[in-house]
Amino acid sequence: MSRSFKKYQSLPACLLFCAAVVGCSGDATTQPSTTTQDSSEGTPGGAPDAETLSGSSAISMTSTARLPTEGELHFAAPRLTDEELRGGWISLFDGVSLFGWEVPADTNWHVEDGTIVASEGEISLLLTPFLFDDFEFRCDFHLEEGGNSGVFLRTAEVAGDPAVDTYELNICDSHPSHGTGSLVGRHVAEDVPPVEGQWHTFRVLCRGPAIQVWLDDAQIVDFTDTGEHIRLTGRIGLQKNQGRIAFRNVFLRPLLPKELFNGENLSGFRVVPGSKSKFDVQNGAIHISDGPGFLETEGTYKDFMMYVEARTNGKSLNSGVFFRAEPGTEEAPSHGYEMQIQNGFHNNDRTQPEDSGTGAIFRRAAARYVVSSDNEWFVATLLAQENQFATWVNGYQVVHWTDDRQPNSNPREGRRDEAGHLSLQGHDPTTDLDFRSIRVYESGAK
Repeated sequence: MSRSFKKYQSLPACLLFCAAVVGCSGDATTQPSTTTQDSSEGTPGGAPDAETLSGSSAISMTSTARLPTEGELHFAAPRLTDEELRGGWISLFDGVSLFGWEVPADTNWHVEDGTIVASEGEISLLLTPFLFDDFEFRCDFHLEEGGNSGVFLRTAEVAGDPAVDTYELNICDSHPSHGTGSLVGRHVAEDVPPVEGQWHTFRVLCRGPAIQVWLDDAQIVDFTDTGEHIRLTGRIGLQKNQGRIAFRNVFLRPLLPKELFNGENLSGFRVVPGSKSKFDVQNGAIHISDGPGFLETEGTYKDFMMYVEARTNGKSLNSGVFFRAEPGTEEAPSHGYEMQIQNGFHNNDRTQPEDSGTGAIFRRAAARYVVSSDNEWFVATLLAQENQFATWVNGYQVVHWTDDRQPNSNPREGRRDEAGHLSLQGHDPTTDLDFRSIRVYESGAK
């Protein structure tokens, strides 16, 4: 995550469809507008109507990316293991679309046979809309012989000087000074075997000023930047320079998150006054029953990536994780943004979520796909960065939303720019769910 941010015009990042999810249904469709302007008080409830999901609205996701069909998902979607999901990994490419990337207009970036491809047009970068500080990254790449490409790390939106504006991990066997594996203008990788014409894999660790790179499991870079242009944050960019380049299996995870739940007690949390919900620790998980009610963190968070593991113990149960919330009171227990938890869907079609769907920013942006299922543990990831918000469920991105409302300390009424509490929701008397891990990586935290 970044220490400083810019306002971007960006597309959502469509991510991995977890191997555990096999119940996809429904035909390919155009992504709907996904929000209402309802900022009413009280416990959220009620499914959005058809106009909300398919018509125009004042606040909506800004993508026309087609949703993948079941066959496409199972053929093309990258996979993360359960261990990788619990380790915090997300996918930056869904295997079928450029959903989630900022796509330059003058280059033919497109998806072909489950890979991101560019072969014609101007030299350009396919960019993530979000910035990242310390992270592990990996991707597969294939560059045609005689070509030139690269992966840009912690890059500025415009990287005019690779020795200043980015760390350019080069892919070019014939470069006169910085061949494949080198950081252009900063570090020369030596004894790197040629890569052009074949698929290969990069794995990268960026931690503070240190950057390490592996090519096909062999370490080729161990570089610590001591210069005057150290970059500690920036976007991820995939470059088309010369010749055809293809990328696949594009994954990322933040490093060194903070665990908020110790697995033993509710230290660091407080029950919001007036709550009817019961909060206790059972088998290493926070168990919530009955409701309504809220369990709130003592700490506050502004720009961060949050990871939670959750399980609903019943059909179509409703809950959520509130964030950037005002301190809860008996009169106003949940004045915050809400990442929804609701695994139900209509017409046996996971593109038709009930109550906006798990991963939704409730009342603002519905989930484009219901990835998780009731009675099964799932991983939800939230990225909050200035006025941009994105969520992933089991590594697959379901929402990207930009809050363009006027500033207001209450997110129910407008855009909250200040830090706020995280709050676990007990929705109603039917509530029965568990959280067994809650981790936060704050922007700029070391």
